[in-house]
Amino acid sequence: MSVIWACLQRGSTGYGVRRRLGKAALAGIFALGIGGGAAAEPVTLLAVGDSLTQGYGLDPDQGLVPQLQGWLRTRGAEVTVINAGVSGDTTSGGRARLGWSLTPEIDAVMIALGGNDMLRGQPPAQARANLDAMLSEVTARDLPVALVGLKAPGNYGPDWQAGYDAIWPELGAKYGAVVVPDLLAPIAAKTPEARAAEGLMQADNIHPSASGVGLVVDALGPKVLELLERVKPAP
Repeated sequence: MSVIWACLQRGSTGYGVRRRLGKAALAGIFALGIGGGAAAEPVTLLAVGDSLTQGYGLDPDQGLVPQLQGWLRTRGAEVTVINAGVSGDTTSGGRARLGWSLTPEIDAVMIALGGNDMLRGQPPAQARANLDAMLSEVTARDLPVALVGLKAPGNYGPDWQAGYDAIWPELGAKYGAVVVPDLLAPIAAKTPEARAAEGLMQADNIHPSASGVGLVVDALGPKVLELLERVKPAP
């Protein structure tokens, strides 16, 4: 409680202080629980994305967010992953809703957008500008961020494809983000015959099945652990 009192005495009401106050209070509640032992402070990760994040076509407990949260917790991470995935969303939509999604309890952010921009043939420069703005807003709030992309298809030409593929590493370097260039790489690495035999994709051949998500999470999980290690503890 001394941390809370000190902040209130200084009259601090900024976003970062409100986040630290909430986390400090929650940590205090855990520490004062039955048994009196100190507990690891829980972390809240905001996952901003499209249908791949939202869990399109899957049971509520089989989507990317619940499987990722389970994977992280089995490895000792005290984390809650908030599902901010919106089916059909583009980088423009994510940019528009990011501000009100960054509530004070958020400790880290994962941005996984761009797939629908590609499906609609939108110019890479537009997607880059939107993601740049999102990363700028997150880092301005002193939150660690992961940028998760997808491999661009070649049907709009090599320059268009290269323009998209360059977004993830270049913006990641600019903002010091944890970068995953292709969320679906573990599935794409398999032959079409193997994907079909293992049932890794849904019937639309766009969205992973529950088992496909599990394969994705096995590759994504270590990068998210790297992100969580960057979360600054409450003072």
